[in-house]
Order: sequence, then structure tokens, then C-alpha cells
Amino acid sequence: MTKKVLLVGESWMSSATHYKGFDAFGSVTFHLGAEPFVAALRTGGFEVDYMKAHEAVEHFPYEMAGLRAYHAVILSDIGANSILLPPEVWLHSRTVPNRLKLLRRWVEEEGGGLLMVGGYLSFQGIDGRARWHRTPVEAALPVTCLPYDDRVEMPEGAQAVLTRPGHPVLAGLSGDWPPLLGVNEVVVRERPDVEVVARLPEDQGGHPLLVLGRSGKGRSAAWTSDIGPHWLSPEFCAWEGYGRLWTNLVGWLSEARA
Repeated sequence: MTKKVLLVGESWMSSATHYKGFDAFGSVTFHLGAEPFVAALRTGGFEVDYMKAHEAVEHFPYEMAGLRAYHAVILSDIGANSILLPPEVWLHSRTVPNRLKLLRRWVEEEGGGLLMVGGYLSFQGIDGRARWHRTPVEAALPVTCLPYDDRVEMPEGAQAVLTRPGHPVLAGLSGDWPPLLGVNEVVVRERPDVEVVARLPEDQGGHPLLVLGRSGKGRSAAWTSDIGPHWLSPEFCAWEGYGRLWTNLVGWLSEARA
């Protein structure tokens, strides 16, 4: 059976003003940040729906039936407000189902696999704007978020330290990993089911990099760095273990719904 994955986020729009002497004009560009990640999962045999950040505002499922189509949901660089505040609420003050509570229930009651990937709008994010702290989604993760800007910037680069080298998620990954340029700082939950599989070196604070756990019937994971540039170096994205890491991780997350 082909496992189906929903990737939510990893897109953005940029607005620029170009000044040329007396004159100026504006431009808007649209960007995707997950193409290598999606390609790796599809090559690994997964079916991937890539729901861009602006699409998720209205189209992230409102009912359990919509989530039951998936084995795993991945939140990457998308803030909690994008799922909490659809136009029905923000513009028209109408009530709708709380989709953060729905996602937690899907993990705990339906055996779904949930992964949060790091970034400037993941966990608590830049200036604390991602706002996942004290949400139902945080409650389903094996980590908790800080209540403020949680970025750990490492422009000099740092290599992962594997703390559970025999774990199935790390199968087939040998040798040194390419450098990372940053992570979100999180707090690991103190529970028997929670495992820190990889972390940063002690001279970079020893912060968790990959944390696994269980939530009710389901599984959850936190990868505190990016899935592509800028926190992943070009060497990391070109690394032969890049695809293996993600297929291993998503495969482990989705075992409860196999």
C-alpha cells in the first residue's frame, strides 16, 4: 500500500520595491522551499500532497474525514495563525472547527503521524511569530516550544551528533552528516516514549535536532532544522543520505496507520 503524506507550508511570497533614480516600481515573487524534500519522498514510494502556506488557510481539513486520507502530516515553516484563522473567522466572525485540536485528535485517536520541521515560522519562530507554544499541536509533539524567539543561528555550521545510531530512522546513514546552519530551540518532554535521536554538538549548546515520541495511538517527531536552504547547507541537500533520512523518518511516523 502506498502511504499518503500531507506537507503543509514551505512556500512564501516576497514583495520588493526597485528604485532607479527618480523612478520606482514594485514586484511580487512566489517561492517554494520543499521541492527536494517532496522529490525525495516520492522517489521513496510515498504519495505527497504539497499544500502551500496560503492554500492551507482555507483548505487544511476541517473534518476528520479529510485527515483520514493521510498516513502522515508534516508542518513546515507555517505559523499556527494560518490554520487557526481562516477567512470565515478572521473576516466574517463565524465559528469553524478548531483545526489544531482536530490534528491532535487525528494523531491520538486515529494513529496519525505528525512531524514538525524547523524554520522561521515553525515551533515559536522568529520574534515568536509562529505561535505553536501552548497549542493542541504542541501537545501532540515530543517537545515543547519556548514562549519567545527560539532560533539558534549557526553561520559557521555544525554537524549532527547521533545519539541513537541504531534507531531505524537512522538506518543506512553512515559517516559525518553535512553542516546545518541553524535550528529552533525546543525542550524535550520527559517521558519514557520520547527519544532524542540526534542533537547538536555540545559547543553549539547540545540542542535537540531530531526527537521522536508517541501520542495516543499515533507517533510524532520534531526535526528542529530546515528541510532545505537556508538552514540546510547545499551540501546537506545534495548528500546521498538526504532522501534516506526523510523516507526513514516518514516511514517510522506512519507505521501506526500502515
